[in-house]
Amino acid sequence: MEPIRVHSGLVYPLNRSNVDTDQIIPKQFLKRIERQGFGQFLFYNWRFDEEGEKRDSFTMNDEKYNDASILIAGDNFGCGSSREHAPWAILDYGFKVIIAPSFADIFYNNCVKNGILPVKLTEDETQAIIKKAEQQKLHLTVDLEKQLVVDEDEFNFSFDISDYHKQMLLNGWDEIAVTLTNEEKITAYEERQQIIG
Repeated sequence: MEPIRVHSGLVYPLNRSNVDTDQIIPKQFLKRIERQGFGQFLFYNWRFDEEGEKRDSFTMNDEKYNDASILIAGDNFGCGSSREHAPWAILDYGFKVIIAPSFADIFYNNCVKNGILPVKLTEDETQAIIKKAEQQKLHLTVDLEKQLVVDEDEFNFSFDISDYHKQMLLNGWDEIAVTLTNEEKITAYEERQQIIG
């Protein structure tokens, strides 16, 4: 995974609460065994009609949000089933950061394991960003080291993240990489077991 320290990008506002993983990536697209290729199906039932044509009514299809890399949404984002395909689709589409007042626990952990930074802000802070991003093109900078979300003029919001998750993202580690940080201890243990055995 790529490390995340500071990310600056265009914001896409999805002003909806309780967005579940079946809305993020519908079940009919879960047949792939690799992590790539899911981005095209992100929010598929909202983005496309029954004929596969883009819906003008869904704001993500607006060209002004092309190249957005920060997704901001309402409360309880990623609820529903625990499918890891949901963060795969989000990352494959191009989003590196998700901001919301709260996340489903399993989805939050799956984001971190796949190199997406999930940021929890208050409801008021989230709504302030959503409203501004709906009115104009908004770029934010998310600084994981300083735990800050800022824009060029008014926003300067701090967020909490556990040390464990922060270190995983800062270093680009998945859980295997975290385990391998103890490789010397693991090797020493194995060598002791061979002597005892």
